[in-house]
Amino acid sequence: MPELHAVTASPIPSPDAERLRAEEALLVAKAQQGDSRAFDLLVRRYQHRVAALVTRFLRDPEEALDVTQEAFVKAWKALPRFRGDSAFYTWLYRIAVNLAKNVLEQRTRRPLLMANAPSADDDDLPDLEPSHIDTPEHVALRDELHASVIQAMRELPDELRTALQLRELQGMSYEEIAIEMNCPIGTVRSRIFRAREAVDRVVQPFMRS
Repeated sequence: MPELHAVTASPIPSPDAERLRAEEALLVAKAQQGDSRAFDLLVRRYQHRVAALVTRFLRDPEEALDVTQEAFVKAWKALPRFRGDSAFYTWLYRIAVNLAKNVLEQRTRRPLLMANAPSADDDDLPDLEPSHIDTPEHVALRDELHASVIQAMRELPDELRTALQLRELQGMSYEEIAIEMNCPIGTVRSRIFRAREAVDRVVQPFMRS
């Protein structure tokens, strides 16, 4: 009798998942041929997920709505270059995240407003000392941490970065990520663990300081 070896089962997409993928592929193909109605259906399918994703980044619903609309406009213009190497939503997700990151970087470049600067009407107001979190040292440390985390994410291998983003930013389950990335759930868990380890190595020195 031959020796049996343990194997890791790959996730088997449900019939509904297969049907949705087929529908999406058809809509994408039509949209790439210039069918705006097909693209409108893709927008309706994903606009709420993209808006929720961008809102997690920006914390401003109005600004998130603008970025969401910009993401779909950019996706429509870039659609002829979409080769289908990943799922359409994964591609759209990356566009939206990059736009949201650009907005965050622009925020950090804006000059600080002297909100508590004295004016002619402030003579009778008590002096307000800034809290610890607003001190220049704390702001600089926070900005350095933010930049370091972004850099650490960029340096991750694509499969680790994508798995972590799908889990932490989009809130997908391990099963959903396994289907999205076409790999076993065990592989998803390993990728997320390794990605978190890499980011933690960057964060720990700041936590100690």
